Parts: sequence; C-alpha cells; structure tokens
Amino acid sequence: MDEENTSVLSWCTAKLFFFIAVGEYVKLILDTIKATLHRPPALSLVFKQFYDVGVSSLPVVAITGLSTGLVLAAQSFYQLSDKGLSGVAGIMVGKAMITELGPVLTAFMVTGRVGAAMCAELGTMKVSEQVDALQTMAVNPLRYLVAPRLIGGMIMMPLLTIFSIIMGIFGGYLIAVHFFGMAPSDYFDPMPIHITIFDVFTGIVKAFLFGIFIMTISCYKGMKTSGGAAGVGEATTNSVVISYCCILLSDFFITVALNVFKEEISKYL
Repeated sequence: MDEENTSVLSWCTAKLFFFIAVGEYVKLILDTIKATLHRPPALSLVFKQFYDVGVSSLPVVAITGLSTGLVLAAQSFYQLSDKGLSGVAGIMVGKAMITELGPVLTAFMVTGRVGAAMCAELGTMKVSEQVDALQTMAVNPLRYLVAPRLIGGMIMMPLLTIFSIIMGIFGGYLIAVHFFGMAPSDYFDPMPIHITIFDVFTGIVKAFLFGIFIMTISCYKGMKTSGGAAGVGEATTNSVVISYCCILLSDFFITVALNVFKEEISKYL
C-alpha cells in the first residue's frame, strides 16, 4: 500500500512540475514580447543573431537539403520506374521538400547547431551569475539575451528553409537528369502544375513556428540552468530533445490545421 501511495505521489509530483515548467515557459515568451515591444533590442545584437543563426548554418543546411534531394530522386526512380511513373520524380522531390522535409530537417539542423550552443551559452552565464550581474546593472536579461535570439530565429528559419528547399530540388535534378537520364523539362515542367502557393505557404509557416520553438525552448532551458557544468550539459541535452519532440508533434498539428483552414476558405471562394 505504501509503495502504491508513493508511486501515485511521484506521478502527481511529475505532473505538477510539468505544468509549472509549461507556465514558466509561456511566461518567458510573454515577458520577452512585452520587453521587446517596450524597447526593442539593439540592432547590433539582432544582426549578430542573424549571422549566428542564419549565415553560419548555411553549410550544414545546404548539405542536408542537397543529400535529401539526392535520396528522394533516387528512391523515386528505383521504386517507380518499373511502374512507368519515373516522370513524377520532380513532383515528389519538390512537394516533399517544400511541405515537409525542408522545414523539418532544417529545424533539426538548426536545433543541433544553434539551439544547443545557445542553451549552453545562456546556461553558462546563468550558473556563473552573469545573468544576475545584468539585472544588477539594470539590464533586462530577456531584452538583452532572449529577444535578439528569438527575432533571429523567427526571421532566419524561413530563409534557411527556402535555401534548403532549393538545394533539395537541385540535388534531385542532378540525380534525375545526370544519372538517370531524365530530360530537364520532364523534371521541372510538372512542378508549377502540381505545387501550389499553399504548399509554399505551409512550408514557410512551419519554418516560422519551428524557429520560435527552437529559440524559446533553448533560451528557457538555458535561463533555468543550475548545478554548475553538469547542469549546463543536462540542460543542453534536454533542450535539444524537447525541441525535436516539439518540432515533430507540432508538424502534424500544423499540417492538419492549415489543411482544415484551406478547406474552410475554399467553401467561400
């Protein structure tokens, strides 16, 4: 009986800590927005995040997009050529990269490269009391540390996703045309017919929201770090895992919500 009570108590405590963490996370986002609207962060800090989040991520995003396009095109030919459907390779690569793989894989790369470093940096500042020193000097840590990173992620994630999509379509073109001998017109011509503005809109919306998740989760875990070097490592690991889970789960809900919205709008057009 005591063991049962202990397990129930542990379960309730875990749920309580979860809701407390969610509340603190939402409060951090709202306080950051409030501080940004009250007085925006310095442009130099924002431009630095543009470089750290965007420009520095171009190589890994390019490799990810290119390799994904290569694999998609190769699989399209290997799986569909015997069925007479090899001509849909361009559509498959373009559609998959724009709506799903481009935003998701770009978010994964940015999480691993930028989000982890961001959480470790803020976590180190937290355990070494540099965040407390900012407050002592009347500097709002949310405006100085979190807001520039949030703005950088919101703006650069869609741009990185577009770049990844272009690289993916280019990678598919290389395989389809130069390896399997497909005519360039057969690869590109069906795309404007079967790929719509809504598909592009879906990819951009996903990238924008993924950028918010990555930056806010990484900053939240960094600002809540405690326990010295071990705490920094644990917070960094947790931020990456939580970001990955949020990206995958939200991808489903965003897809469903946008398509339901599209169906409702189409009724009135």
